[in-house]
Amino acid sequence: MSQRRRRSLAFLTSGVLALPLLAGCGAGDEEGGPVAAGQDIAMTSRDRIADGGVVRWAVDTLPDTLNTFQADADATTARIAGAVLPQLFVMDAKGQPVANPDYLEKAEIVAREPKQVVLYKLNQQAVWSDGREIGAADFVAQWRALNGKDSAYWTARNAGYERIEKIERGKTDLEVKVTFAKPYTDWRSLFTPLYPKQVTGTPDAFNEGARGALKVTAGAFNLGAVDKKTATVALTRNARWWGRPAKLDTLVLTAVPRAERPAALAAGKLDMAEIDRTGADRIALAHRDAKAAKGAEGAGGAPAHGPGASVTAAQATMSWAIAYGADESKAKEEQASRAANAEAAKKYAEEQNALRTFAVRKSLEPAYTQLAMNGASGPLADERVRRAVARALDRKALAEIVLKPLGLPAKPVGSHLALAGQPAYADNSDALGGQDTQAAQALLADAGWRRGGKITEPAGAKAGPEASSEDDGKTPAGPGTGNDGLYVVGQDDERNGDERGGDERAGDEQGGAGNPQDARPAAGPGLSPALTVTPLAAQQQASLLAQADVARAAAGPDAARDTATTDTDTDAKGAPVREGDGAGQGKASAAPAPAKQARTSGSMLAKDGKALSLRFVLPSGPGSESLRAVGERIAQMLQKVGIQAELKKVADESFFKDHIASGQYDLALYSWPATAYPATDARPIFAKPEPAADGSLLVEQNYTRVGTDHIDQLFDQALGELDEGASRDLIRKADARIWAAAGSIPLYQRPELVAVKPSLVNAGAFGLGAPRFQDIGWKKSPAATEKNAKEKK
Repeated sequence: MSQRRRRSLAFLTSGVLALPLLAGCGAGDEEGGPVAAGQDIAMTSRDRIADGGVVRWAVDTLPDTLNTFQADADATTARIAGAVLPQLFVMDAKGQPVANPDYLEKAEIVAREPKQVVLYKLNQQAVWSDGREIGAADFVAQWRALNGKDSAYWTARNAGYERIEKIERGKTDLEVKVTFAKPYTDWRSLFTPLYPKQVTGTPDAFNEGARGALKVTAGAFNLGAVDKKTATVALTRNARWWGRPAKLDTLVLTAVPRAERPAALAAGKLDMAEIDRTGADRIALAHRDAKAAKGAEGAGGAPAHGPGASVTAAQATMSWAIAYGADESKAKEEQASRAANAEAAKKYAEEQNALRTFAVRKSLEPAYTQLAMNGASGPLADERVRRAVARALDRKALAEIVLKPLGLPAKPVGSHLALAGQPAYADNSDALGGQDTQAAQALLADAGWRRGGKITEPAGAKAGPEASSEDDGKTPAGPGTGNDGLYVVGQDDERNGDERGGDERAGDEQGGAGNPQDARPAAGPGLSPALTVTPLAAQQQASLLAQADVARAAAGPDAARDTATTDTDTDAKGAPVREGDGAGQGKASAAPAPAKQARTSGSMLAKDGKALSLRFVLPSGPGSESLRAVGERIAQMLQKVGIQAELKKVADESFFKDHIASGQYDLALYSWPATAYPATDARPIFAKPEPAADGSLLVEQNYTRVGTDHIDQLFDQALGELDEGASRDLIRKADARIWAAAGSIPLYQRPELVAVKPSLVNAGAFGLGAPRFQDIGWKKSPAATEKNAKEKK
């Protein structure tokens, strides 16, 4: 495995080009540029926080491993590590790494020539839970486990560790001296988290010993019980903690699927949970109803939404007539249905009443959603077509679909490698150009695509907007929807573009909040569409890593891509059988292929007898409504320049593995996390694919399969540049060239919505920053605060 494959981010994404002049790239502070959303955590001083208490915090799953350096580590693994293990550098509110004084007195480069040397001065009080001082032995053990020289260690990432030449004790036991064989600008990314030598000292301990338990820790919290029956992990206050003690007695991480979180919050099972648009809207509606009912006569009735709210008076009358009619069979069935509906409405009303006690804290998540274009083959292998797609997009309008209803900055993301507020951020989108329909059409014409061109199709076949569900007698699921989840945005959709995907208006009317459940890498670099990019750098690193390796193993060599837009038959094993395949010759329908006939493409583009039609893959599960609304709007934008987009909704569990990682798509929407270390972490996402020994293509995490040697060289130069300003300049140049290559188009930063009890402070939507676990707690009552103030006097 190559060195760059061994480190990845922990959520999902991803020929030399003639570039325009790249001078004058500005940072995100410029007028009209993207705005960084701050943390929304009800920041409160510690003297106003009560001592003790329990907080139940929702997570997606229980961790399969507690070792963040293993392939199956996930966001929960990283969250636990953040609370119980040394974090030498943590992310501040601007997504910038800062030294953590609980563990470090100082860490700095003390020599650049002849070799880079970093000196760590440890907090003299920092000890492991067994009483041993944190020291050089722990650094050495972790370096040897992760430097890639011993294959007995099952590591998922090691970027940076392989550049270290040696680690020594300094002048005292509290000093650790690290000498690098090659310069490394992202040296702050190393040794966070830091594991005790008991975990990293041997392959057996590393591979198996830290999967289900951590016997030695060194954080504000200790790791308590991991209970699979209750799906909880208990973190308890560390009595030996040398820093400011944790305010909470216990922090309970509880695994709850996102769709079930509103009910769990209402039932009192959770105090804090990240939620999607639906959950946020329910809380907003609960507050609206409470406000409307306050002082109103007859308050306390059922809400005018939820189960049964859409039933008309005529429908209700008909139901009553059937339930009490002469047909006993139908009456009994209708009465049972009415009882079930009444019970569902009652339960919903009770939940809404309970949800009034929660607030929604919101920010922008440290991740951005992109339109990915598969450049491996088909029309998008031509950079002119990719650029045309990009220039057909109104990125601001797409950002507004998701962010405007929330009152969050609806500005398009201008960088692939940093987010607004981070030091490396610069809007480099001018390297590609903004929305310009004429420019897009000119690029397509230059690539040979023409309107009204002849298309050769099998006799009787229908394609594009002409296709209908009448072919098999089935009724489509909705306007423009095909029978297998495949539908085409046609001319009617374009005319009604302002009416489609109108969640943003509904959200405004309801006072709700919107959160697209983008394909968030939660399990590996493809992260299921419920994938979610975590706010911590450690989470990002662990997650993506898992995704990449797991996905590569599952997908195998890149499958050949079929760019046809019609359905294919399958053989006995479910593999697609295309025209001319021998596997299909034994089928009962082995009739000669139908004669082909020519037709014109009309307002759409065609070339060499084929329409310019692109497969647009989207997740179909609950929570992805906003993502699908964005996809539909993109399809409408593409239609205006003559590109037909066939939207195919697929199951969440197959979205990444079966489509993104394996290259079975043309267009797709998914998210990548931000990182404080783009030279290291973003390198595999945009690395130029390389042929492997078995003939397959090694894409690392570059699922668009678009890359250049120049981009790789800029990343390498940035990685070895110790002048931070010069390194950031190189990163910005790399980003400009990534824009010009047009493999992925950043759209918007993902919203972060967190439901919390209002009295829970220093917790909520953390944005780019990391949680400070010891400061999370319950706010004192006003009486207790006043009493403390008097006592101090």
